[in-house]
Amino acid sequence: MKTDYIELFDTTLRDGTQGEGVNLSINDKLSIAQKLDEFGIDIIEGGWPGSNPRDEEFFQKVSKLNLKKAQICAFGSTARFPDKISTDANLNALLKAETPIVSIFGKTWKFHAEKGLGLSETENEELIFKSVRYLKDHGRKVVFDAEHFFDGFKNEKQFALRMLKAAQEGGADVITLCDTNGGSLPNEIFDVVQEAGRTVNRQIGIHTHNDGELAVANSLIAIEAGASHVQGTINGVGERCGNANLISIIPNLLLKMNLKTKQKINLDELTLLSNYVSEVMNLVPNTRAAFVGNSAFAHKGGIHVSAVMKDSKMYEHIDPYTVGNKQRVLVSDLAGQSNIKYKAKEFGVELSENNELSKKIVKHIKSLEYEGYQFDGAEASFELMLRSETNEFSPYFKLLDSKVHVTFDNQKHSSVEAVLKIEVDGEIEHTAANGAGPVNALDNALRKALLRFYPEISAIKLLDYKVRVLNEKSGTAAKVRVLIQSGDGIETWSTVGVSENIIEASWQALCDSINYRLFKIEREKDVCTS
Repeated sequence: MKTDYIELFDTTLRDGTQGEGVNLSINDKLSIAQKLDEFGIDIIEGGWPGSNPRDEEFFQKVSKLNLKKAQICAFGSTARFPDKISTDANLNALLKAETPIVSIFGKTWKFHAEKGLGLSETENEELIFKSVRYLKDHGRKVVFDAEHFFDGFKNEKQFALRMLKAAQEGGADVITLCDTNGGSLPNEIFDVVQEAGRTVNRQIGIHTHNDGELAVANSLIAIEAGASHVQGTINGVGERCGNANLISIIPNLLLKMNLKTKQKINLDELTLLSNYVSEVMNLVPNTRAAFVGNSAFAHKGGIHVSAVMKDSKMYEHIDPYTVGNKQRVLVSDLAGQSNIKYKAKEFGVELSENNELSKKIVKHIKSLEYEGYQFDGAEASFELMLRSETNEFSPYFKLLDSKVHVTFDNQKHSSVEAVLKIEVDGEIEHTAANGAGPVNALDNALRKALLRFYPEISAIKLLDYKVRVLNEKSGTAAKVRVLIQSGDGIETWSTVGVSENIIEASWQALCDSINYRLFKIEREKDVCTS
């Protein structure tokens, strides 16, 4: 039974938490539930109340959130024995959760029913029927998850379909076909979903896993075949290789398949939702994620950028702003004048009529990248270089001399001291500072030297520090690239340095970081006074 809309079922808080490295507190789950509701998800599967006290507490607290769009769903399994339905602890824990919807899984692969539960075909059928009926008799909407359905169908088709009929006769509102092991192909999914749809007269759902890198494709083809209820997680988190990624499924449904969802979806908040869930889960966002990744609409090749500047449709399958993302142009040794002009415009520097300057900058960048510099992830350093070429920027301080003393012994005693002689507006500042390591000591000494002249730098914090060896075959004499990310609580920026000397490379990136922020502060003051 197909509906006029697609029902979105999110299982981030249940199946998603089974992913490696994913741990959520009750407050984390509540905050994510709130965001899912605001976004337009129909059903939020909150956990398994029969399995742990934390999920039971979640269901008690989530009922007080006053969600506007989504309904909360408790998850569990069928009863353990066909003749003990009313006393089954799992089913009664589901009722105790007092959610309007419950989802239960049952065995639809004969191999699992016989080997896992020790049940005959008739007993397994009775177990599904009675479990669903018991929940329906207590006023719940029931989503029946046909576990391992596609494997079961391929193994013994009649058994698998018979179990779906048992769920239908028990009163299941939605029958979800699960590719639990994630090994099915799209053509298999299509054919099986169609046959299931001819067998039962219920709304068909799809639940896929990503073990074959096909979870999203399999979900979409299932919908093409007649499913109108789709289950997945935000960012595809989940056990093993993860679940179907709703962040990819939803825009494909709305923008490519021209289908409607039950609730109005705030699609321009898709990137925000993806990043929010990653943040709460303490996971690093996937920069190459479709639709929402930082690289999803990033252009590096000069020919591509030239085309995008004329019409973005030439190299972008959708308008990035539709999903809350943005177009980015990268600067590298693959860059052409189009890249430079695009970035200059982004920074507020006009180069459109100055082709010779553009050519000069392109040549300079290619030379620097040949030496090992990389400006994809160090746009602050690139902006300083660009503004230096246009005579808008000159460094706020000058290094006259530096020394770094490092001592250590076999008793694990160590000390580091950096000594700097810095010139600012004709004044010389001679300072020294200790640190946890040579880079930290340099950072401390530089701040100490500059603080009298530029007190604003006290807000700058080092957020990330990466070192990449560029020519490994040179061993300990290899050239290194240092990337530093800094922030001041308002914005973040990244800078780069390259040298055979890791201390010097770090110094370059540190200097760019402070110079960049001082330049921005000065520009902001100029705007305010103009």
